[in-house]
Amino acid sequence: MTKRIVAFSRLKQAQLDQLRREFHVDYFEHLESIDNTAFREALKSAHGLIGSSLKIPASLLDAAPQLEAIATISVGYDNYPVEEMTRRRILLCNTPDVLTETTADTGFLLIIATARRAIELADFVKRGDWQASIDEPQFGSDVHGKTLGMVGMGRIGAAIATRGALGFGMKVLYSNASPKPALESSRGAERRELDALLAESDFVCVTVPLTAETEHLFGDREFALMKPSAIFVNVSRGKVVNEPALIGALEKGEIRAAGLDVFEQEPLSPESPLPHMSNVVALPHIGSATHETRLAMAQRAVDNICLALKGERPISLVNDAAWSRK
Repeated sequence: MTKRIVAFSRLKQAQLDQLRREFHVDYFEHLESIDNTAFREALKSAHGLIGSSLKIPASLLDAAPQLEAIATISVGYDNYPVEEMTRRRILLCNTPDVLTETTADTGFLLIIATARRAIELADFVKRGDWQASIDEPQFGSDVHGKTLGMVGMGRIGAAIATRGALGFGMKVLYSNASPKPALESSRGAERRELDALLAESDFVCVTVPLTAETEHLFGDREFALMKPSAIFVNVSRGKVVNEPALIGALEKGEIRAAGLDVFEQEPLSPESPLPHMSNVVALPHIGSATHETRLAMAQRAVDNICLALKGERPISLVNDAAWSRK
């Protein structure tokens, strides 16, 4: 019997051809809702799913009784019911490594853009307001030599810290569940409890995954602990931050500025004050959005689902317990 894959994100033709050489593929290039009738029908005989951006609730697994594996085209997997998938012995594969450097570039872009007020001052020029030499009202602040506080020190956090330490001579502090001795010796990173990191850092950059423990990790209390001159950068998940608390901290001057690539609700509502604030750089979740990286992510997901459905261990497996139960 030929196994069936349901693909619910855009794939390159070569990637579709790779899947179709071994499997039957139901392809939904622009799926907007899991309630799509054709999608729900395809799930009934699906052995594998591949895609991203849609939230897959535990209830959807009931509609796919033959499901063996899901390959998400992302590193984060908060859209998937991991515990329930593990209970059912359904493998969940993701795409770490291939987007680390690109997302770290985005994180450092936000650090520089907020510190030097790049977007704000580019608009200043576009409006025709540049009528004389700039003075203190337009000054930004230095990045080099400052203290960078990393909240989360996984692959992406370590890559941002490396850029700061080696490229900009920054002192690196980090808050993480486990110590990182290699980064301490090679980058001079110093581990801190979160409160101490917030109080000491000139830039606070968040790269933690979204979990029950990290949801709304940043609220009124955490922003109040930061320096009034500090800049907050988030390239993890929007729900790590209580957005009303962030807006309040920016309005009251508890922190100087924020660089944001992620938000609690995406796309960001036009009603949100964040993109209209002069001390905020707001991007539309571009962390890994380059041609090269998105191609590599999709290819990793294709390779993962092919291996999983052939009974081989995927390259990147989230729930090892599901594999050990097979």
